[in-house]
Amino acid sequence: MGEEEYYLELCERPVQFEKANPVNCVFFDEANKQVFAVRSGGATGVVVKGPDDRNPISFRMDDKGEVKCIKFSLENKILAVQRTSKTVDFCNFIPDNSQLEYTQECKTKNANILGFCWTSSTEIVFITDQGIEFYQVLPEKRSLKLLKSHNINVNWYMYCPESAVILLSTTVLENVLQPFYFRAGTMSKLPKFEIELPAAPKSTKLSLSERDIAMATIYGQLYVLFLRHHSRTSNSTGAEVVLYHLPRREGACKKMHILKLNRTGKFALNVVDNLVVVHHQDTETSVIFDIKLRGEFDGTVTFHHPVLPARSIQPYQIPMAGPAAVTSQSPVPCKLYSSSWIVFQPDIIISASQGYLWNLQVKLQPIVNLLPDKGRLMDFLLQRKECKMVILSVCSQMLSESDRATLPVIATVFDKLNHEYKKYLDAEQSYTMAVEAGQSRSNPPLKRPTRTQAVVDQSDVYTHVLSPFAENKEMPHKFVIAVLMEYIRSLNQFQITVQHYLHELVIKTLVQHNRFYMLHQFLQYHVLSDSKPLACLLLSLESFYPPAHQLSLDMLKVMLVCHSFRWYKCVFVICSDLHFFPPSLQRLSTANDEIVEVLLSKHQVLAALRFIRGIGGHDNISARKFLDAAKQTEDNMLFYTIFRFFEQRNQRLRGNPNFTPGECTCQGKPGVTRLSKNPLWVGSLCVRRIPVSFYGNKVPNSCPSSWSIAVDSARGWDVNDTLELTAECFQNLI
Repeated sequence: MGEEEYYLELCERPVQFEKANPVNCVFFDEANKQVFAVRSGGATGVVVKGPDDRNPISFRMDDKGEVKCIKFSLENKILAVQRTSKTVDFCNFIPDNSQLEYTQECKTKNANILGFCWTSSTEIVFITDQGIEFYQVLPEKRSLKLLKSHNINVNWYMYCPESAVILLSTTVLENVLQPFYFRAGTMSKLPKFEIELPAAPKSTKLSLSERDIAMATIYGQLYVLFLRHHSRTSNSTGAEVVLYHLPRREGACKKMHILKLNRTGKFALNVVDNLVVVHHQDTETSVIFDIKLRGEFDGTVTFHHPVLPARSIQPYQIPMAGPAAVTSQSPVPCKLYSSSWIVFQPDIIISASQGYLWNLQVKLQPIVNLLPDKGRLMDFLLQRKECKMVILSVCSQMLSESDRATLPVIATVFDKLNHEYKKYLDAEQSYTMAVEAGQSRSNPPLKRPTRTQAVVDQSDVYTHVLSPFAENKEMPHKFVIAVLMEYIRSLNQFQITVQHYLHELVIKTLVQHNRFYMLHQFLQYHVLSDSKPLACLLLSLESFYPPAHQLSLDMLKVMLVCHSFRWYKCVFVICSDLHFFPPSLQRLSTANDEIVEVLLSKHQVLAALRFIRGIGGHDNISARKFLDAAKQTEDNMLFYTIFRFFEQRNQRLRGNPNFTPGECTCQGKPGVTRLSKNPLWVGSLCVRRIPVSFYGNKVPNSCPSSWSIAVDSARGWDVNDTLELTAECFQNLI
């Protein structure tokens, strides 16, 4: 079996400790994840190692008898050692505090201490066969204070440090479990619940064994896992793991999930990255379950089957220990699924005989080829911690020539990605709005949403998937365009604003394959959203596709109706059969100086002036630039219009219509004719009807029978003002 087939592995850097032997005893602290190697009762030394400890802790203790249990408090401040069934000894490891031992005896008479658990740096719980005792340790006084106790017959106990919950086994069958929850110096008794034991013949007395129970946090919820063994003679196909959801605040424990193993024998449980891993010693294989994936619901519980086929943990090589000359020898293969292995939650595997502590890890990349259903694969990967690059590789793979997926499958994958993306965007927006509203000071304080690797945004997909995919010359361009549009469709479906670089990628792909008609339709029907970068890109494509120039102008708000552009004593004609600018020009309100330069280079001086006026930059623009551009058109009416505009600007800004030296070189102005006043108000526009007598009782052939001149009144045009314009210029306008 190749390495790509293994989806479970032991960590590369395990914690190595002295092997267990008659002289050296090994203990494990589930709260701090530390291994204690105690030699000769501590008289010849104690070495403490953990996965996150850079330097091991070493010290000596007086040999006062056999050590039954030894643990540090959280933050390694106080050491607790149990040597008898009645007392626990303590020693301070706090600087400037006495390191003399002090002892605490359990309060209940005739009770035996089964063990103890640290719940904080100064709080400890004694579990006896007659109940539970909760203490506060006072290191300065070298004493303990009883905070709370509860009497109950106890067979065995289990502690989950991540949730600070202790589970006590009671009754004769040991299957009634009583949980206690610890938080901030308080002990809360949670509702007890009963574990359903498997059916057995009357002659067989069953009881709940401690080794068949585990507690773990899965997807943020605390679960009690019960490994239920079925008799070989029963109708069942094998053992199963039953998951009971244990609320830490309100509500009773409830059976939620059943994991079908379909085999019998010796099992062990781990929880890795919210996956339940079940090891089977007989076959030396493991399977994984994901309770977030869809299962078979019978109205009460959900049945799950293994996500993947059973596989062994990836073979592990133990390096040879010894002098430097010997270490060059080949590593020794580690015996996997050894009977000496001890499994702790959530992901700890210890081999006391070999002196190693490993963390079990899930390898995601091999799973890609073991789970052919891309939709289910994506559901699985989106729940994993280190999933982003694997997800992107899956997206690239399904677009490759050899493993190309169908468009419905690709759409499903994109929808699943954008569903997670949208959830994060909504959470971030809600947080921002709450902070702006002043709710960040509320109690409890708001927590900023965490951006997990499951959030695959547009830049990730563009950089790692779509851009390389579009550059593949061997890929059919129709399929490329279909995939790009499918991703944009998915973004729009989840109401996510599409970034401009995705639209640009679509346009470039269309242009490269001469699909100009499709490009025109995409723009005309707003399949591609308007944006400033997109407009600039269209302008650059004019040499390939001449209509792209007009399409870019359609995307800019370069031509506003008079009410949005204040133009003093200047006019333009609105006729029913004249279309100086399409209505679509009003779609966008952003542009830049590059657009102005392009318009001037196309001799569209009025359009450039109106555009710069619309964005509020007309007070700072160079009059010379616009006058020179107007002069190059050899259009006297256009030149006069531009000239009058800047005269009005000069009058408004400097109180004088004259130009500064070098700003204008024109000689004289055309004559003017006063037009009669006959105002007609339409909304905020003042429309003046021009009498036929203006043209000597003759309407020009180029002028429609009904027309009007619209002037801007948004800034307070006075209806008593006269409109100045040469007759020749006005006729040219029409």
